[in-house]
Amino acid sequence: MFPWNMMPFDRNTQKKFLEMKPEEIENYVQQMMGKMLQPDMKGMFKPDEWLKGMQQQSTPQSEKPANKLNEEIFETHDFVYVRVPLKEDKWLNQMKMFYTSNQVIFEHIPQISDKHTIVLPATVKRKGASAIHRDGILELRLPKIVALQFSEIDIST
Repeated sequence: MFPWNMMPFDRNTQKKFLEMKPEEIENYVQQMMGKMLQPDMKGMFKPDEWLKGMQQQSTPQSEKPANKLNEEIFETHDFVYVRVPLKEDKWLNQMKMFYTSNQVIFEHIPQISDKHTIVLPATVKRKGASAIHRDGILELRLPKIVALQFSEIDIST
């Protein structure tokens, strides 16, 4: 059994807790937790408020990328594919494409001053990429680096 008589509360405090209504207990707990937790964590105890906060945060972010390319990225065992729908055929002539081991960079679409960087889900080789334009979709095929070299790190004590 729990030694209730050794708690730091006296008998009057114990009586107050026993006489409290459930709503009062909930309010008391919410106040104490609110004092202890950071402001952005308060919604965890009231899911409705948390969901409202999430919706309010996602609204400005969804308005932000008005110039998004709407790319699709997927990978197979050997390749990473990036598909970008091109709304206008003239984009093919004005665009520049570059890639690193983990990013693809598109410049000059839809406007000349625009630049889009897409992070790849896996590292790719420096050579061997190909691009095909068919039915208004530009498809990049990038060969993955299959054999990653691992080096062990010694821990000195």
